[in-house]
Amino acid sequence: MSTPELILKQYWGYTEFRPYQKEIIFSILNKKDTLALLPTGGGKSICYQVPALMLDGVCIVISPLIALMQDQVNRLKELEIPAECIHSGLHFNEVKRILENTMHGAYKLLYISPERLQTKLFNEYLVEFDLSFIAIDEAHCVSQWGHDFRPDYLKIAELRSVFPNSPVLALTATATPDVKADIILQLKMRKTEVFIQSFSRENLFFEVSYSENKSGDTLKKMNKDCSIIYCRSRKQTETTTKYLVASGIEATAYHAGMPKEKRTESQQLWMANKKNVMVATTAFGMGIDKPDVRMVLHYDSPEHIEAYYQEAGRAGRDGKKSLALTYYNSADIERLLDSIELQYPPEVYLRKIYQSVAEYLQIAIGVQPDKYFYFDLFDFCKKFSYKPTHALPALKILEQEGLWTLTEAVYSPATIQFITDRHVLDNLVQHHQELGYIVVGLLRMYNTIFHFPTPVRESAICKQLKLKQEELAIVLRRLEKMEILIYNKPAEGPQIFFHHCRADSNYLIIDFKRINALKKRHIDRTNAMIAFLENKTICREKIILEYFGEKPKQNCGHCDVCRSKQKQTFNKNAMKEHLLSAIKEQKTITVQQLTENYIGETKIKVIDLLREMIDDRIIVLKEDNRVCIE
Repeated sequence: MSTPELILKQYWGYTEFRPYQKEIIFSILNKKDTLALLPTGGGKSICYQVPALMLDGVCIVISPLIALMQDQVNRLKELEIPAECIHSGLHFNEVKRILENTMHGAYKLLYISPERLQTKLFNEYLVEFDLSFIAIDEAHCVSQWGHDFRPDYLKIAELRSVFPNSPVLALTATATPDVKADIILQLKMRKTEVFIQSFSRENLFFEVSYSENKSGDTLKKMNKDCSIIYCRSRKQTETTTKYLVASGIEATAYHAGMPKEKRTESQQLWMANKKNVMVATTAFGMGIDKPDVRMVLHYDSPEHIEAYYQEAGRAGRDGKKSLALTYYNSADIERLLDSIELQYPPEVYLRKIYQSVAEYLQIAIGVQPDKYFYFDLFDFCKKFSYKPTHALPALKILEQEGLWTLTEAVYSPATIQFITDRHVLDNLVQHHQELGYIVVGLLRMYNTIFHFPTPVRESAICKQLKLKQEELAIVLRRLEKMEILIYNKPAEGPQIFFHHCRADSNYLIIDFKRINALKKRHIDRTNAMIAFLENKTICREKIILEYFGEKPKQNCGHCDVCRSKQKQTFNKNAMKEHLLSAIKEQKTITVQQLTENYIGETKIKVIDLLREMIDDRIIVLKEDNRVCIE
């Protein structure tokens, strides 16, 4: 019989497991419900892939992101492990084919989204599955106290009534003590084995810096090391990438508004080290296992410590010293405080949104349609005079109340960006009038369309230019082939599934006790993030560990706060030997890397010493600001 070690060696080429992986695997093999908290980079997928290969039947893996599911399945297929995924982008016949194959034992792992559990077709086949166990990735989504609660995750527990003897493995990278308890409760886990790897990362140096010139400060931190820069918005992602490229940095961008082919290309360039800096929204990083990331830089403050830790943890997975740097200023603090009322609008506004949605979909009181409707967020907001940034949180809250389900495309509208210059457009307008008419119309309607992927409402464009939807789509695809613009349209149009009996908005039952409790949690998490940013006295790693329920005995000694407390004595001869040793070890190293661990007066003295060593020709300064021994 195969052992976990043999399976690991056969398929993945590793000779030993990471901490807790083997214990988690044996817990599942012994048919025990298991909760595993492994920080980012801890190897969660191995914990269910290995036992799935050892047990009879198929393991159902529930994951929230389509891209992550597809990536995992593609990797497994490359390893010749039978696996498949079902997601909203598949045709009905394809879904049916996969379900029939699963029923006949064709796969060892079947990846699905939590929404799939509610479909009639899936449930028709489900009872025929030979199920080994259920694995739930990003399990914090099941808890309303988690940082990414999704109502459809609550349906997972219903699988237990169909397969009462199949164990459940819940995996997450970030969960506070309350969230851990809630995961066990909501998934109806029994006599649960809990494995928690410490959140301490000895090789990860946390640093927070106030900045009124984030672009300039970011540029100063850039070198040839592999890095990720996280930006809050797609616009900031594009702007930062252009600034870095113009400054000679090998940077590439990644965000959900880009065409899939461009995102894939950017990711491949970065993974292959052909571009050393990835500038991205938080859409990037899930499932990316690149061990040599030396820095994760947050250009904007994260929303909360859970997200911050998960994103920062993508640095230094190889165990080597890496930097987690965050820039913030008063605008970030103001945005975090504003998010409280933005994310949890008042009762009157929620009822108004509900009424407007019902009118927009033309659903009468007492009707229960139980079907998908096309739902264009921007068109909806224009018709009812809402700001999208205010309406979307309200729609999400009402979704959590079980009133409807929004597809991902609601959050990702079609985008257009011109990628040529004005001269080419002028020539196009002059010689191709039918194309020029549309180009001019787009430029008049969207003034940012030249600078970054701009969300567009195709219905509004058609109305303005007196075109049919099909005509517009044909022209946009033609302009894209001519490399005039990039047109990114979600594979599936934005939809809303209205699955309850339409009520009068005045009498709609909304659980405001739950919403107010969530708002209180949001306030606590927001205050914790602000306190972390503004902290000047407490070890940063200590703050993070205590936030996740650990009790650290000592300070990390290497975050910016700890370094500022250290009394740095300066011995010139000893420092010279230390610098020479560091240069010899690396052969060539930047001045910035040599001085980054020193602050204040000591840093100035180190820089002066380096200049002296250069003048004495002990070391040589090259044009790229790197030094080596002569």
